[in-house]
Amino acid sequence: MFADRAKIYIRSGKGGDGHVSFRREKYVPNGGPDGGDGGNGGSVIFEVDEGLNTLTDFRHIRKYCAQDGEQGGKRNCRGKNGEDIIVKVPEGTVVKELESGKIIADLSGKNRRQTILSGGKGGNGNQHYATSTMQAPKYAQPGQPAKELNLFLELKVIADVGLVGFPNVGKSTLLSRVTNARPKIANYHFTTLNPNLGVVDLDGAKGFVIADIPGLIEGASEGIGLGHEFLRHIERTKVLIHLVDAASTEGRDPIADIYAINKELEAYNTDIAHRPQVIAANKIDAIYASNEEDPVTKIKEEFEPKGIKVFPISAVSGQGLNELLYYVQDMLSQINEPPTVFEPEFNPDTDIVVGNEPYTVSFDEKKNEYVVEGPRIEKMLGYTNLDSERGFKFFQEFLKNNEILDELEALGIQEGDTVRMYGLAFSYYKE
Repeated sequence: MFADRAKIYIRSGKGGDGHVSFRREKYVPNGGPDGGDGGNGGSVIFEVDEGLNTLTDFRHIRKYCAQDGEQGGKRNCRGKNGEDIIVKVPEGTVVKELESGKIIADLSGKNRRQTILSGGKGGNGNQHYATSTMQAPKYAQPGQPAKELNLFLELKVIADVGLVGFPNVGKSTLLSRVTNARPKIANYHFTTLNPNLGVVDLDGAKGFVIADIPGLIEGASEGIGLGHEFLRHIERTKVLIHLVDAASTEGRDPIADIYAINKELEAYNTDIAHRPQVIAANKIDAIYASNEEDPVTKIKEEFEPKGIKVFPISAVSGQGLNELLYYVQDMLSQINEPPTVFEPEFNPDTDIVVGNEPYTVSFDEKKNEYVVEGPRIEKMLGYTNLDSERGFKFFQEFLKNNEILDELEALGIQEGDTVRMYGLAFSYYKE
């Protein structure tokens, strides 16, 4: 089964923590700080692989994690950077944030490689915090945390021309006749479960890429059948060839079919419905002479006044194909619009909040003290030296910037009241 959608989890590498250490040399009893910086975490990078044409690989591997950066070491040794992870995808893959559905990247056109999640920056070692008044800092900067995302990958076929129509009208036969594509052909509904691509080569004219979009049915725009899975693949096409069974070999009315398909296109995406379109009246070799009016004439009388050219063809014998293909090529030559590329709507670097672990601020009536706790507080206390002037100033800035002081004041704290954080008690004084 053709795989054109996938859900995966990605995670960038955490930055390595800065190191706290001091020089220990003979005859130098009080050496200065020499803690090294942490290495940067690895990034998650998406790259187009010309050899891929489906998202099948993502059905087996759903988790992609870059390497964490190493923490710094003694003697100013910097930690090793984490290795990036390269995720290979077929051209035309649209990367979306799973929950919101917003587009992060469209791997098509000139965009062949893009960093989706940047690795965390490594933290500074304690050597960076030495001053004239604080010559032996006992704290270092932690590395930036990793970022993680759940993604929805969607493959939207890259083609100049989309071939649309009901099942069994001859789309696969036409594609195999005019291109190098070899789709499987059989006589049952939803014959084609894969969007097949082929290149049309024309003598004396520029060729183009054509996609056989699997047979549509009424209600496809609402997801009936495999509607949405198929309709997405014509979003990039510039011209549509609407193939109908002019001979009504299955008893269908070709004019009604054309209106039905166009209605589905309009319901799914109005931009697609209004793209240039031609009608290929197929199976003319199966039309038998009778007293009734020629069905191709009926189709022309219905649609050519609306500006839609109709070409009688036989995909089996090849009759009328050259006229159709050269006309389509001429239509393409008059369209100067670049291929459709979906614009980003979500930037992981700015839209993902990291290091924002929860915390709580409460008042303990029994002990008559205010309590601040939570993972964010615990981490901050773990890498802050409160015995130093600079460390304590950092601690105060942390409480202010994270609006913890505002929450304490909202609870009614007064100067001299006690604030407790994981076994440490402080008296509150307003600046």
